[in-house]
Amino acid sequence: MKKFKINVVVLLGALAGLSSCTKDLNVLPKDPTVQTSDAFYAQPGAYKQALAGVYGNLSLTGTQGAGSSSLQGLDAGTSEYGRCLWYLQDLTTDEALWSYEHDPGVPELQRNIWTSTNPVILGMFSRSMVEVAFVNDFLKNTSPSVLSGRGVTDPTLLGQISDYRNEVRVLRALAYYDLMDLFGKAPFVTENDPVNTAGPEYNRQQLFTFIESELNAVIPNLKPARTNEYGRVDQAVAQMILAKIYLNAEVYIGTPKYTECVAQCNAIIAGGYTLNTNYLNNFNADNNTSSEMIFTLQSDGTYTQNYGPTTVFVNGEVGSIEQNGTALGVSSGGWGGALRLRKEFVHKFDGPTFANDSRNTILHAPTRTLDIADIANKDQGYILQKFTNKTAAGVAGINSTFVDTDFPLFRLADVYLMYAECALRGASGASTSQALTYVNALRERANAGATGADIASGDLTLDFILDERARELHWEAHRRQDLIRFNKFAGGNYNWAWKGNASNGVAIPSTLNIFPIPINALDSNSNLSQNPGY
Repeated sequence: MKKFKINVVVLLGALAGLSSCTKDLNVLPKDPTVQTSDAFYAQPGAYKQALAGVYGNLSLTGTQGAGSSSLQGLDAGTSEYGRCLWYLQDLTTDEALWSYEHDPGVPELQRNIWTSTNPVILGMFSRSMVEVAFVNDFLKNTSPSVLSGRGVTDPTLLGQISDYRNEVRVLRALAYYDLMDLFGKAPFVTENDPVNTAGPEYNRQQLFTFIESELNAVIPNLKPARTNEYGRVDQAVAQMILAKIYLNAEVYIGTPKYTECVAQCNAIIAGGYTLNTNYLNNFNADNNTSSEMIFTLQSDGTYTQNYGPTTVFVNGEVGSIEQNGTALGVSSGGWGGALRLRKEFVHKFDGPTFANDSRNTILHAPTRTLDIADIANKDQGYILQKFTNKTAAGVAGINSTFVDTDFPLFRLADVYLMYAECALRGASGASTSQALTYVNALRERANAGATGADIASGDLTLDFILDERARELHWEAHRRQDLIRFNKFAGGNYNWAWKGNASNGVAIPSTLNIFPIPINALDSNSNLSQNPGY
């Protein structure tokens, strides 16, 4: 189904030779059955296979199937990149609750009482640093001197490898972006450092500077937007990461860069993306065909079987009462009511304005209560049906557990809302009239082209934007970052059910705006220091 195939065999090739450069992250030792780098790269198509392995780290967890993990001490559920990202960005907020609190790390995250020993936090930190290691290893193995030593002289292959090198640099910048956003610091290592280097600690300003300079350097050499294979990096992906760091620059480095964010948004919009006419086609089994996808984490019921975000969503959306799995394209019982909605998110769709809004996929049996007084009671709280394992034509995915639905890490609707927010924050080069046009385009799309839910210029406020981002982008790993930018995550400006481990929500300290450096990482790298409050 997908155009850029990623599978376990490919990942095995990418793992070759990485045991030393990721030793401090407790990555499993190199499999003796895996070839050495020179032997691997001597095979036809090896360089693209290795590239697929770097991408594969964003979807796969190990080499022995969906339940395996290449990170010692972490299982697949606490070491998959997209799932860990979603846990940290959305499960910690007003958007969802996970019913099974015996799952390691989950209760502390969704109750905002985590510590530096949390396995999901370790999984996100480690998986991001493994991505850095994979990129560095790929760059080492594709340097001009190494290629020359291997006798690689074919101009076509050399041109392809050059493209691959530019792409993986963006993937490394993406990993450092997540580390900057979530942890505020990270060990910094590039392909120029010897293996086994314990990287120096880079703070947010240093990481911001690297990400910005790296992406600006590589963008001219990337393929233009929408001209690369689906699932691979192009100019718009790099521009999207830049837009994100500029949008949140006031949080990261204390300096607003909304004008710079608008410039990147304009560049992305000019790349030829268009809104999918059907909102829900962005979240189904053939969403790889959507015209608004900028970058996704690939999922395929055969080739990338994993317990990643979309497999978690679709199986978790199945209600304990409703038994609606067949409608979603998985087994009828799914995972028995694993995911439910906090009432504050449900209220974002209150009122007749949202009665026919396609973004409102909230469902509840008559016996369900809106309030979740007991997290273990799966019959409490409403459920969501945003993600499905069915195509736009209604055909179920090839596997009834592992879904074909890609996770939309970046899509055009987010760009429209970023532009609108920056316009309201006074960005030069942005107009509120254009912002209104973008917002109403989303509302009209959500209402089958009808204009009845359009807003007027007076309705376009920052508070509206925050709520509209929740309505448009919920469960897409943006919410924590948004709440922090609007000063509504820590403190008591906005409370939600079970925030701060209280059923009705209480204020939490500002130290929770960033996560702790995992104790394992501190033990393995003496250059790292713990964040305040942990």
